[in-house]
Amino acid sequence: MSASRFRSQHDKSFIDDQMSLTRNRKDLELCNVFPTTNIALYYLSDDNQSNHDNETYLRIRTNSDSSQDSYQHQARSTFYPSLCSRMPNIKVFGGSSHPELTKLICARLGLEPGRVITKKFSNRETSIEINESVRGEDVFIVQSGCGEINDNLMELLIMINACKIASASRVTAVIPCFPYARQDRKDKSRAPISAKLVANMLSVAGADHIITMDLHASQIQGFFDIPVDNLFAEPAVIRWISLHIPDFKNAVIVSPDAGGAKRVTSIADRLNIDFALIHKERKRANEIDSMVLVGDVTKRIAILVDDMADTCGTFECASQKLLSAGACKVYAICTHGIFSGPAISRINNSPFEAVVVTNTIPQEENMKNSNKIQVIDVSMMFSEAIRRTHNGESVSYLFTQMPL
Repeated sequence: MSASRFRSQHDKSFIDDQMSLTRNRKDLELCNVFPTTNIALYYLSDDNQSNHDNETYLRIRTNSDSSQDSYQHQARSTFYPSLCSRMPNIKVFGGSSHPELTKLICARLGLEPGRVITKKFSNRETSIEINESVRGEDVFIVQSGCGEINDNLMELLIMINACKIASASRVTAVIPCFPYARQDRKDKSRAPISAKLVANMLSVAGADHIITMDLHASQIQGFFDIPVDNLFAEPAVIRWISLHIPDFKNAVIVSPDAGGAKRVTSIADRLNIDFALIHKERKRANEIDSMVLVGDVTKRIAILVDDMADTCGTFECASQKLLSAGACKVYAICTHGIFSGPAISRINNSPFEAVVVTNTIPQEENMKNSNKIQVIDVSMMFSEAIRRTHNGESVSYLFTQMPL
């Protein structure tokens, strides 16, 4: 920024005095900004270079009768945000589905995970104990739709309700992988719309807000009457491609089905490369009947991109189709690596250079069983979404950018 100064030398001198006092104080834990105090930054261009180039001064104006310590704490939290040991009035709890992701999120936020005990009674009922006060707190509960999905979903509902009736000011469910997302429409007679049922249960349990990633169908957001932030793994995927595929400019982004066309075109446009599409027909769930490639991959690197990989039957057939069409290398990238049934053996026997997934679902065991599986950490996206939500900031930045 160009030369900056305050309206008057008096204002600058006042803040210099306050900052001098602040540096000598030892109580660096309190970083609250008092609600009755207005803090404003004034940036005024100065045609003549001053002695204070590259410095930003804070002018504090207030009509309150706060003590001088108030000014010192405000100045400290504005000039030295790293001195704030934690954000006030926020608690992050984690369910049993993905404790490692909860720890990563909390580490990036500078918080300790909330104390909660989850256990089963002898009749397999779920028991939840929240072991710290949440009264008036902004509560975030991290629970992914993986593993024992039904048990984990019930655990999430009970945790939401426990915090809500304990007078939490707001309860946000952070669901990296949304359960039952594939059952989002009535595609045959008497078929349930289970994703809508899950949305209703979360709302009735007391959730005030949902944060998730790469919903199988974006219209699932419409099943809720509460705010839903559907984050995208696209920025993380683009970064991985640009860092780990040296000749990515000679690549083609491929969607394994028509439903992912919008996803691959967006990635291809941002990387300024071509895209292709595979049209598939299924006999029944998890079984592919035929595939037709639309696009040219001859002597080029093919990068399959999808939102989830379950049994990996689609990826296996698609890789064979791409190689037969002349692709020199094939990569597979997906957001949610479910990897159930014969998925790992299919990956090991496939011609993939690498199968890349995010850590919305735990992958430690899968990585032990296959050296082709690589993981992209997206904890920084969830932690930044939590921080912005707590502070009342927009999260739209995360739809196109990946925080460091």
